Parts: sequence; C-alpha cells; structure tokens
Amino acid sequence: MEGRYRTLLRWQWTHNTAPTDIIRIFLGVALLIRGFLFLAEPSRLATIVDQSGLAWFAHYITWAHLIGGALLIIGLFTRIAALIQLPVLLGAVALVHLREGLFAPSQALELSTLVLFLLMVILVFGPGRFSFDYFFWGQRIEPAPPL
Repeated sequence: MEGRYRTLLRWQWTHNTAPTDIIRIFLGVALLIRGFLFLAEPSRLATIVDQSGLAWFAHYITWAHLIGGALLIIGLFTRIAALIQLPVLLGAVALVHLREGLFAPSQALELSTLVLFLLMVILVFGPGRFSFDYFFWGQRIEPAPPL
C-alpha cells in the first residue's frame, strides 16, 4: 500500500502544472483588474484603507496589485510576486473585512480569504510549466517530490 501511495505522490508532483498555471493566471488577472480599479477610482481604495487606519498603505496596495498581477500573469518572478501580495491580503482579511464578518452582502471576507489562500498555494507550488520562470530556470524552480 505504501508503494502505491509513494507512486501517486510522485505522479502528482510531476503532473501538477496545469492547475498551478490556471490559478496563477487567474489570480494575476484578478489582481491586475483590482489594481486598475484602485488607480481609476482612488476614492474606492481610500474608503477601504480609512477603515483600517493605514492610509499610508494605499500606494503600496495599488502598485502591488498592478505589478504583482502582471508578473503572475506571465509567470515571471512568480513567488516574489505572490509574496508582495501577502501583506495586502493579510491586511484586507484581518483589518478590513473581518469587521464585516461572514455572510456580508459584499462577500469581501470570503473572496479576500480565497485569494490569500491561492497566493499561498502559488508561493508553495511555484509558477507551473507555462511560465517565464520555467522557461528561464527550468526544473530548479519546482519543489522536489516529498518522498
């Protein structure tokens, strides 16, 4: 039984690229759109940031979404792009949307938590094979099989 489990794990680690690529591109597009929305309507971001008391953080949020989203889409410096998003999403979950609670009409807490979780997945599993990271650095960017 243990031999089958190890074989299954090895197969999973060698065939995990398509879901990782899809998640990475989806997150990149979503974050890039959010960055453009914040850039086009600064008042939207101001209301969100004023609730948390971190007004100085507004510029970081906008540019992290724009630059990080673009990097995630193409898969260049993917783990760094995911890492620069983490403070923004942690702040969104813990400081802004947690006050609204679950089942709020905007569902902002649920969506922010989902994006945070998916960014952590990308941080752990890497960019996937259809990325510039894989093109430039190949197999070295993917984690080794656990067993």
